[in-house]
Amino acid sequence: MAAAAVKNLEERIKIPDLKEALTEIFSEYGNVIDLVAKKNLKAKGQAFVVFDDVEAAERAIKEVQGFELFDKPMLLDYAKTKSDATVQREGTEEDYESHKRRRLAEKGDRLLRCSSANQREMLTDVPERKQAHQATEEQKKLKRPAAGTAPEAAVTRPAKASRGAGLKSSNPGAGAVVPEEYLPPNKILFVQNLPEDYDVDGLTAIFGRFEGFREVRLVPGRKGIAFVEYEAEAGAISAKESTSGMGLGAESKPIKVVYQRQ
Repeated sequence: MAAAAVKNLEERIKIPDLKEALTEIFSEYGNVIDLVAKKNLKAKGQAFVVFDDVEAAERAIKEVQGFELFDKPMLLDYAKTKSDATVQREGTEEDYESHKRRRLAEKGDRLLRCSSANQREMLTDVPERKQAHQATEEQKKLKRPAAGTAPEAAVTRPAKASRGAGLKSSNPGAGAVVPEEYLPPNKILFVQNLPEDYDVDGLTAIFGRFEGFREVRLVPGRKGIAFVEYEAEAGAISAKESTSGMGLGAESKPIKVVYQRQ
């Protein structure tokens, strides 16, 4: 077994969505037996993908290196420590329990050091901390739009993204996941059901005719899907409305075009 360490991931993406995207990408290179991504401060922006085959990990690290996921290029390397799944699969039960105790002890030491440092800072830097807090609050007040004025786009984005938040799956056991068809607009399109022989040039000929076109990105190791990015949402909206359901290939199979999940 071998594990790949993935860094520079978008920290604002929810862990379940991030793990789903990573699983889709890396499962093309081999059998993924474990995928670890956490939301604590130290582990933010990174994940560990464990393959049951060394060659699969090598191929994934080589081919996915620099590929953009959620607008950020992924940085890959071999993991320096073994995951719980690796130890459990390769060692004995005693090895696994020893590994868990050691990992938890190291985590406790880090938390203790962090707590001690925070206490020292609170005792010695109270005036500075108070000033910094006041400055932050003042900055927030400056960013708030005045009554009767339209807020800036950057401020309204979270509200816009919540338009489909009330939608829930009809499956009682499922979470409140917004269906792809109802995702709010953004400047990146997710294209599915593409013929296998369509490359970047072929897709550029289709999507490049809309305003603000930037690029087409194929997913390494994945056939039939691509991401199309525009400079602004207007171009993406026009492209989606004009191309969704378009028949491509010898069988004129309709393609599926949705907005990228944020």
